[in-house]
Amino acid sequence: MPDALRRARTELISYLRTSLTTRRYRLVVWSLLVGLGVLSACAPSIDEREAVHVLTYDGVVDPVMEGYIDRGIDEAERTSARAVVIKLDTPGGLVSSMEGVVKRINASQVPVIVWVTPSGGQAASAGTFITMAGHIAAMSPATRIGAASPVAGGGEDIGGTLEEKITEDLAALLRGIAEERGRNVEWAELAVRRAVSANTSEAVEMNIVDFEAATLDDLLEQSEGHVVLVGPEANAVPLAVLDAPGGVVFNDRTFVERLFGFLADPNIAFLLLSLGATGLFIELLNPGLLFPGVFGLIALVLGFLALGTLPVNWAAVALILIAFALLVAEVFISGFGVLGLGGALALILGGLLLTNTSNPDFQVNRWLLYGVAAVLTAFFMMVMSALVRSRRAPPFQGPLAMVGEVALARSALDPEGFVFFQGARWRAESQSGRIDEGERVRVTEVEGLRLKVTKADDEAAAER
Repeated sequence: MPDALRRARTELISYLRTSLTTRRYRLVVWSLLVGLGVLSACAPSIDEREAVHVLTYDGVVDPVMEGYIDRGIDEAERTSARAVVIKLDTPGGLVSSMEGVVKRINASQVPVIVWVTPSGGQAASAGTFITMAGHIAAMSPATRIGAASPVAGGGEDIGGTLEEKITEDLAALLRGIAEERGRNVEWAELAVRRAVSANTSEAVEMNIVDFEAATLDDLLEQSEGHVVLVGPEANAVPLAVLDAPGGVVFNDRTFVERLFGFLADPNIAFLLLSLGATGLFIELLNPGLLFPGVFGLIALVLGFLALGTLPVNWAAVALILIAFALLVAEVFISGFGVLGLGGALALILGGLLLTNTSNPDFQVNRWLLYGVAAVLTAFFMMVMSALVRSRRAPPFQGPLAMVGEVALARSALDPEGFVFFQGARWRAESQSGRIDEGERVRVTEVEGLRLKVTKADDEAAAER
C-alpha cells in the first residue's frame, strides 16, 4: 500500500475513533433523533366522533402523500367519521405511491370523497387514478383531470416494449377503477393511451366525476344522500355528511410530514448528501473545527431521511460515496488529477441513477448535478490539496532556525550590503571583513530584518 494512502487511511480511522465519538457529535445525533421522534409523536389526535374529516394535499404523488392519506383515513376510521374529504391538487407522481393510495381508498371503512380544488388546480397523471378511485369524485370550477400516460425520465416517450407493457398495465388499472365506481370506462382508457384531459364541465358531462363543487359546503350538500359501496365487503352506505354530529374537522399535515414533503425531492437529497460528505471531510482534514463537522453530520442524517421517502437506487448512493472517497484520495495522493476526475464521474453517475423511476419529477436536475460535480471537484483538487500541503510544510521556527544557514552575497559587504536568502533579498552586515559579490556567507545572527554574516568556505557550504 502506498505511504500516502496508508496515511490517509490512518487519519480516517483516527478521525472516526475520536471525533465521531466525542460528546458534541453524540449530542447532535441524539438531539436529531429525539427531536424527530417527538415531532412524529405530535401528530394531531382528533376526538370528535362522527365528523367529516378534511385532508389537504397539493404536490406530487409520493410516499409522503401515501403516508399522509393512510394516517388520515386511519384517524377517520378510529373516530367513526361520516366521510373523508381529500382536497387534491397534483401534477402526478409515482405509480407505486398512487397504487398505495388507491388501495387504501378501496380498503377504507368510511366513504372517501376526492375533490380536485382549488380553481386552477389539477388531478393529472397519477392524480387521475386517485380522483376516480374516490367513492365520490368532484371538481372545482376551472380545474382539469387526465393526461395519465406514462413518460420517461426526461419527460419524453418511453418507447418500445417497455412503454407498451406499462401502458397496458395502467390502462387496465384505470378501467377497473372506472368500472368499480360506475364512471366513464372509455375515457379512462383514452386518458392512459392518448393522454387526453378534460376540464370541469367536460368531466361532469362525460361522467368522469360526479359533479362540480365550488365550495366545501357545496361539496357536502351535493354528496348528501349518495349511496356508495364502502370497504372490501362493498357495504352500501348512504352519505350523511350535512349536520354531522362532529362537524367538519381539518386533519392537516404535521410538521414532520411537511418536512419529509420538502425533503422528498431528489435535488434536495443529492445536495444534502454532497454537502454532508464535504463537511465531514473538511473536519477530517482539520480536526477541531466545529461547524463543518456538525453541519456535515446533520446534512447527512437529513439526506438519508430524504432517501427514505424516495424510490432510491442504493447502488447510486454507493457511487456518490465512492466519488467522495476518490476526491479525498486525490488530496492525499498525487494522482495527477486522475482520482479527482474519477470522483467527478462517479458523482455524476450516482446523481443520474439516484432514483429508480422514470418519472421526471423524481430525477436530479441535470444542471444542478453537473454544477455540483464541477464545484466539488475543483474544491477538492485545488483548495483542499493546497490546505494539506500547507499542513505538511515544515513549521516556521523563527530567527533561530535561520542561524547557520547559507546565503549568497548579492552586493559587496564592506561591511554592509545585500544577500539573497530563502528566496528573498536581505540587508546584511559582514563580521569577517569585506565579502565580494557572489561569495557564500553563513548567517550568524538575526536582528529583525537584518542579518549578520561571515564568510562560508566552499567546503562548509557544500556540506550544508
